[in-house]
Amino acid sequence: MKERLNLLDGNSFVVSNGSGDIEPSEAYPTGYFSFDTRFLSTWVLTVNGQRLSALSAYDIEYFESRFFLVPGEPAPYLNATIGVTRHRTIGSSFDEQLTLENNSPEPADVTIRMEAASDFADIFEVRKTLGGKAAPVLSWVEGGSLHLRYERKAFRRETVISSSEPAQVDNSGFLYKVQLAPHGTWTTNLHVDAQIRPAGRGQDVSLQQHQQRARVHMRKEVEEWLDRAPKLRCEDETLMVTYRRSLVDIAALRYYSLVAKGQGMLAAGLPWFMTLFGRDSLFASLQALPFAPELATTALSVLGHSQGAKFDDFHEEEPGKIMHELRYGELASFEELPYPLYFGSADATPLFVILIDEYDRWADDAGFVCDLESELRLSLKWIDMYADIMGNGYIWYQRRNLKDGLENQCWKDSWDSISYRDGRLPGEPRATCEMQGYAYDAKRRAARIAKKYWNDPAYAERLEAEAADLKERFNRDFWVEDGEYYALALDADGGQVDALASNMGHLLWSGIVDESRAQSVVDHLLGPRLYSGWGIRTLAKGEGRYNPVGYHVGTVWPFDNSIIAMGLRRYGFHAEAARIADGIIDAAEYFGGRLPEAFAGADRELTRYPVEYPTACSPQAWSAGAPLLLLRSMLGLEPDGDRLLVEPAVPDRLGQIELVGIRGPWGRADARGGTPPGERPSITYQT
Repeated sequence: MKERLNLLDGNSFVVSNGSGDIEPSEAYPTGYFSFDTRFLSTWVLTVNGQRLSALSAYDIEYFESRFFLVPGEPAPYLNATIGVTRHRTIGSSFDEQLTLENNSPEPADVTIRMEAASDFADIFEVRKTLGGKAAPVLSWVEGGSLHLRYERKAFRRETVISSSEPAQVDNSGFLYKVQLAPHGTWTTNLHVDAQIRPAGRGQDVSLQQHQQRARVHMRKEVEEWLDRAPKLRCEDETLMVTYRRSLVDIAALRYYSLVAKGQGMLAAGLPWFMTLFGRDSLFASLQALPFAPELATTALSVLGHSQGAKFDDFHEEEPGKIMHELRYGELASFEELPYPLYFGSADATPLFVILIDEYDRWADDAGFVCDLESELRLSLKWIDMYADIMGNGYIWYQRRNLKDGLENQCWKDSWDSISYRDGRLPGEPRATCEMQGYAYDAKRRAARIAKKYWNDPAYAERLEAEAADLKERFNRDFWVEDGEYYALALDADGGQVDALASNMGHLLWSGIVDESRAQSVVDHLLGPRLYSGWGIRTLAKGEGRYNPVGYHVGTVWPFDNSIIAMGLRRYGFHAEAARIADGIIDAAEYFGGRLPEAFAGADRELTRYPVEYPTACSPQAWSAGAPLLLLRSMLGLEPDGDRLLVEPAVPDRLGQIELVGIRGPWGRADARGGTPPGERPSITYQT
């Protein structure tokens, strides 16, 4: 039976099969997870000894779902007399209301069994199918509740399950013997509370107490979240559905740290990345700036607070470096993996600087930006001193943790993502092209901040000169003459890693591309080797490692395409940016409005629909943010002091688009584009 995401609420999520059961699976991480630990690995319902078949199942909200079931396998001409409903919610705990209905005029004796168990697997154990625990899982019954516990030194995780109706409780579940009256019903509520003992603390903390978000308020919270965002008006149903889905998924992915209580950061994506990722949070916050600027303040505050302060090879920490990943599981707690705080990304630090400036342009929040002066200066120092491994003015990366560190520390962080044309992999260190663009953009933006807030014109002048020098050197060293495109990277010898890839689009976004070369870059991006008809592939057809269902070697990433669209806009290629937006939004229809992390790079003419990537995260933060940035691109929204500029380029298919209530230094504004011929696009400021 097909696995499906049932519930999600920031820190926690539940994945089950189509009937609501949870069983360990090598194909997909089924279970109830929170803070990188699986608190339920078995949750199997039987009625009269029979497994249940789903008649229908659907998500009411991201935190609430319902299953309609019957015992056994449905058969022709055989009426099911017992109906079963599982109403499931997640928030500060996992709750399931189980209802049985007798659809017969005769009474029915029913035996109900809920099997429950936990392996307390670390998310990395689930992902890598690592076996064995360092200690046994204990189970016992106390006060009518089932307790499951795993304890290893100071690390403790516990699951406590209780029932509102009397049950025979044993070490593996709950048994009910019920007599249903003719057309009668029976209901019980099963409550699952996850408890943890954080490192260095002497007592358990219930996640129910930690999170303090009662489900009765969660629907209201979603409504308020949607009310704060600009209202979209358009005739295209797919765009409307995708916009709402994106906003709701971003709300669902807000992540509440145990150490930064009350601060809703963005988790990167379900199922593998339900935690804070520096790069992902920065990109997603940037995508969402005109829609939810508060995400940027939280991301910048938390990432700035955890900025690197020392040299640590195991965690790949360096002074001024912005973190990559935060984890809470067992393997992180005992440093069997380089967590809980890992710094293995070379692009998060310049992106941190970029987001500070972009946030200021949208919010004009002088106090907040000035408070980040030290963190911003340290980030720039890291770019110049510690990222420049080869001493030639570029950002490089090289693993310092050779056992568990990421081999590629750019956004394409899979092991085979950086290659030559013929498929060979370069040695380390590596300097990918887009990171040089980020560094260029970061220096130019920091110069603006230095002039506006720091009263430091000398520093600003120095940064601008360094950026100009970087642009000149970059366009000399990375330009592949025989193909007229930018190399994917430089290798340790300074040679070009010459595969043709989507990274060039990020160069347009940063502004490091020479104007004279922009047209050639665009021709490649939208040519048949890179453009699939749905979006731009991560790696071009014909390259040695091209694979349309390879993670970073041929798939289409909505996030990647949204950044590229903004780059096309920057260089005046408005129609081409609209083409990217049109393809990605069209693809969203096939995913119910929820764009996945990636989908296959197969040609549109061949498949007629976007082909799923088998293990894509969904929802994922920067995929949820992609439609938001594409909306900004289509309307041509740019902040300019206390004004909002609009220069629309909307695909004809989408008709007129209006975004109402865009927040910024101007207060609130309404932007309209894609207007009928003869009408001008407009911006209206609300009073």
